[in-house]
Amino acid sequence: MRRVVVTGVGIISPLGVGASASWQGLLAGTCGIHRVQSFDPGAFAAQIAGEVPPYKIGDFVPKSYRKATKVMARDIELAVIAADDAFKSSGIQSKAYTDTPSFNPDRFGCNIGAGLISAELNELTAAFNVARNGNDLDLKKWGVEGMQQLTPLWLLKYLPNMLACHVTIVHGLKGPSNTITCADAAGHLAIGEGFRTIGRGSADMTICGGAQSRVNPMGFMRQELAGRLCRTSNACPEKAVAPFDASAAGTAIGEGGGLLILEEYEAAKARGAKIICEIVGFGASQDAYSISEPDPSGTAYGAAITKALADAKVKPSEVSCLIPCATGHPRHDQAELAGLQHAFGSALSQIPMALPKSQTGNIEAGNAAECAFAALAVSNDMVPPAINTSNDKLNLARSARAQTVNVAVSTVWSIGGQNAALVFKKA
Repeated sequence: MRRVVVTGVGIISPLGVGASASWQGLLAGTCGIHRVQSFDPGAFAAQIAGEVPPYKIGDFVPKSYRKATKVMARDIELAVIAADDAFKSSGIQSKAYTDTPSFNPDRFGCNIGAGLISAELNELTAAFNVARNGNDLDLKKWGVEGMQQLTPLWLLKYLPNMLACHVTIVHGLKGPSNTITCADAAGHLAIGEGFRTIGRGSADMTICGGAQSRVNPMGFMRQELAGRLCRTSNACPEKAVAPFDASAAGTAIGEGGGLLILEEYEAAKARGAKIICEIVGFGASQDAYSISEPDPSGTAYGAAITKALADAKVKPSEVSCLIPCATGHPRHDQAELAGLQHAFGSALSQIPMALPKSQTGNIEAGNAAECAFAALAVSNDMVPPAINTSNDKLNLARSARAQTVNVAVSTVWSIGGQNAALVFKKA
């Protein structure tokens, strides 16, 4: 297998637009969770979320492509922004910036994790109104009259593969492309697929990760019905998400995304790329337990991590920074701790741990931003904080720690049972 390195990092998160702003906000202990601003959340028991700062999507695409932004749902915009950040970070000149790209487009792949994109309710209102039969939706009217109220290109805003579609068109990428829709694990799995694609020689470069927004009424409704959200911290949102803490009461929805540019090591070195770190291990599993709960034994989750460490030829005691999934839901956290114990054993209590969801909320497919944070931890020799959590059995700190980070591991589990882990190491 060929060696694979990270040469570009792109992030958009509740902590900032861009990897630099997000990373600095993470290290500073800034919390991006607050009362929802994009719509009135008053009808929901949980009224807080991690929302990204304001942006103009036209600033992140070429002028010739700005018309296409009209068919970009928010999830797509987040992926496009993260991709722009990643390309600029890498120094690679793509079609978005020059007429003569600095790479072979046929050897540049794209794997982006995505979720179920929630339709904007204001677009559906007129269509539903004409298809009513009293207070009920008449499906015959919907087919004959209701759908006529929607633009012919309406569906293109809400297909999960549109994240990768727009990124590849903007940057002129023609290599292997894939969209992974495995809930919270989608972004990690997409990076793992990019890692394997280069390793086996099917591409020389890939952009991979994930992006998602659940900050909308439909997204809130799904999460609230699933019982995942913290309902007790509307007045103090900065304290809402406390993974592995005795006070943990649920998670908060977040939005954002993280994309990495991966390259074959020798090619990256030959072009003089700044190598951020190397990806050395990837593992995945399925617990086949429940569509709505993780396996409380944590066995399959732990197995994914063990596979990644074995792939990397790294011992549990050699891990310098661990970024677990850590959503803040008490029952889910207990299942995760069981899995972490399976994978790391007695070393778990000694490994410095960071818990970004306390600051960003749960971004689901966009949790790939935590892989970007892991890569930056290795590059900058910094362990991000765990701002809300006290647990004597874990190695946590309320503020960032400057220390040598030779190996960082990012792990994730998802509702539905998909698990993944990635290992990043100094090149």
